[in-house]
Formats: sequence, structure tokens, C-alpha cells
Amino acid sequence: MTTATTRRSERRISPVFLGLLAVTAVTGWATWTGFAHQPGVAVFLFVTAAWIVSLCLHEYAHARTALHSGDITVGAKGYLTLNPLKYTHALLSIVLPVVFLIMGGIGLPGGAVFIERGRIRGRWRHSLVSAAGPLTNVLFAAVCTAPFWLDALDGVPRDFRYALAFLALLQVTAAILNFLPVPGLDGYGVIEPWLSYGVKRQVEPFAPFGLLFVFALLWIPSLNGAFFDLVDAILRGLGIDAVGQYCGHELYRFWRDGNPYCAVSP
Repeated sequence: MTTATTRRSERRISPVFLGLLAVTAVTGWATWTGFAHQPGVAVFLFVTAAWIVSLCLHEYAHARTALHSGDITVGAKGYLTLNPLKYTHALLSIVLPVVFLIMGGIGLPGGAVFIERGRIRGRWRHSLVSAAGPLTNVLFAAVCTAPFWLDALDGVPRDFRYALAFLALLQVTAAILNFLPVPGLDGYGVIEPWLSYGVKRQVEPFAPFGLLFVFALLWIPSLNGAFFDLVDAILRGLGIDAVGQYCGHELYRFWRDGNPYCAVSP
């Protein structure tokens, strides 16, 4: 691999990201202990902050892999600082995913680091750069579900358990959507280096609309059901049942009158 050379200032973790970590830690503690005056707000802030942290790590994984694959420009662009404000399309990678999270409880994949692909040699490296982001979501999902599949839930407060279940659901949906071989998504970026030049030229004009196409398909009831059946099967395999998924979403939407069974503990 190409030797990565960046200035130390280009790799310094941004105060913005540290602030996000602080919000995640404080609201996670408040959710765990029931300390918050309005526990539902604590659950909302914890999941949202943790989700944004995962988005930052997703983009960082793309940039870091690109750096070690030959694109030494990612440091100067600020991509290695984990600062979401440095992304090429902060709206697509941060704002829209949070809006979709609040509206529909789905992990919207973003795409905001501009990689200079001409600096990267070798198809495997190109594929790995694209795969690095969604693999981060897979890792994040494994961490969130660890207490469930390790059967280590003794002593874990119910509200925190439900919050983790919902956060895991977001990571799984984001990973699945990102790995779809649709132009504009990371899954297509994984296979693109292996396609012929003619195929890539034909597909290229559709890349800006790939994500819209996916969400249009998800409006079809049968496809929507199949998608969430797959998500449910994965989460069940990781130890999270339907109750955990449902109640996590219900507790997150603290402004609604949800199912009393899932009510946040007083």
C-alpha cells in the first residue's frame, strides 16, 4: 500500500466530534440511571448523538482507507478529523439521515467524502474504500447488540436496553441499504471497479438518483415488508426480539403517545 503522509493537524480529532461523544456519554448515562427529568428526551438525545457519531465513523472509514490506498489529499480536506462540518455534503450525510431517523426510524445511508479515485491503483483497493463505510455500520451493530448475543443483559436497565436495540436497528438498516449494488451507494462502489467501461458509462448518469430509487421501492408494501423482515431476522439472530425493536422506536419518539407497555420508566 502507499505510505500515508498527513500533517498532525490534519489528523487531530475535531472538537465537534468530541462534543458529540460527550452528548452520547452524558445522555447514555442519564438513560441508564434514570437521572433525567424527562427520560424520553434522554433516550432521544442518546440515540441521535450515537447515530451521528456512527455517521462520522462511517465517513472516516472511507477516508482513512482511501488515505492508505493512495489518496493523500483526504487529510487536507479535513476528513480525518471526524468533523461532520468538513464533509462534502453535510446535508446528505448528517442532516437528512437525522431527519429520516426522526420521521421513520430508518438508517439512511449518506455519502459525503470526495475520494480522488485517480490516485488509487488496483481494483481491490477501490472496492475496499467503498466497503469500509458500511463495514463500520456492521461493527457498530455488533457492539450495540453485544449484550444481547452475549446474554449479558443482567443489570442493564430496560430503557437503555431498548435504546440499544433501536440503535442496532438503525445500524443494520444502514448497512443493508449501503451494501445494495445501486449506483450512488457504497455497494455499487464495491463492484464498480470490476465492471466494463461501457457498463460504467451507461450507469453513471443514474448515480445521483440511486438513493431516491431505493426509497421509492421501499414505498411498495411488499418490498418494504421484505426489507424489514430481513432486518428483523438479522436482529433476532443477534438476540434482539420484536419487542425490543418496537419499544426502542416508541421510546425514541417521546413526543408521541406510545404503547404504555413501552413507557419510559419514571
